[in-house]
Amino acid sequence: MARKGRGLPPEVNAGSMADIAFLLLIFFLVTTTIGVDQGINRLLPRWEDNPPVPPINDRNILTVLVNKDNQLLVEEKLVDIKDLRQTAIDFLENNGKGTCAYCNGKKDPLSSDSPEDAVISLNNDGQTSYETYIAVQNELVAAYNFLRDKECKKRYGMTFTEMDYIYNDPASKATEGLVEDLKPKVEKIQELYPMRLSEAEPKK
Repeated sequence: MARKGRGLPPEVNAGSMADIAFLLLIFFLVTTTIGVDQGINRLLPRWEDNPPVPPINDRNILTVLVNKDNQLLVEEKLVDIKDLRQTAIDFLENNGKGTCAYCNGKKDPLSSDSPEDAVISLNNDGQTSYETYIAVQNELVAAYNFLRDKECKKRYGMTFTEMDYIYNDPASKATEGLVEDLKPKVEKIQELYPMRLSEAEPKK
């Protein structure tokens, strides 16, 4: 009598395949790093129906307009984007009143009084390209960072970018006293050069 099952190929025991697949799933879930999209860092105010409008002198406002053709207009004058950063720097540290002891501006009476009074107003057209929008934002933020780095280097021997990175680094928070030492310095530089960047609703 022939043996039962004779001539059939050997079977593979797949009883543990589900367990192996489950273990692999757990492994990849634990070891995989999930990327987080980075956006533009902005602290938005709370919504108010009728917000109070603080009195601001016109000379303390630098108006930056990006039209639908991605052309840059600063105070209604056509400006190349590569010149925007220096234009913003000159405006922020102008020191029109002459009361800013740490400013090296031209003291133009028609420009901003001090970094604390200066406001950059950005207005984009609804058809402005995303690339141009981001490029303009980068240049304006770079102007603030340049002035902050320069003043921080003069006062504390390191740039504000380096100090702010260490201050916000989770690893540095484990170092006793380091964050407490940097906090007043970071806040001081931010107080000297507050980032007052106003962005209006895009025009359609």
